[in-house]
Amino acid sequence: MPSISGMGGAGGVQQILQLRQQIISRNDLLREIHTAQAATQTQGAGQAPTGGFATSLQTALDGVSSVQSRSEALSVAYEKGEVTDVAKVMLARQEAGVAFEATLQVRNKLLSAYQDIMRMGV
Repeated sequence: MPSISGMGGAGGVQQILQLRQQIISRNDLLREIHTAQAATQTQGAGQAPTGGFATSLQTALDGVSSVQSRSEALSVAYEKGEVTDVAKVMLARQEAGVAFEATLQVRNKLLSAYQDIMRMGV
């Protein structure tokens, strides 16, 4: 069997297969969490809302903040050598980036809506 350059032959292939299996198992876990959250939201949809827009916005911003804090903590731990799973660190950084980008887009839409309302005649 030809050797994969830089991977050390069969041992490298085994490592790749193990990483693939870890990714698949994490994907399955995320899918289960997403399904559970969707079920919870569906059950909660029939109830009257307890908070207003400000509460929802604050909750979303707190969630983004916690994702960014977790990402920063994992990055610092990786730099110190405490965390060796680079995939976990990169996933956390990407998640924080996506959360921030989504928050930025929501802010832009809210600002645009506010400007449209202010331009309306009475």
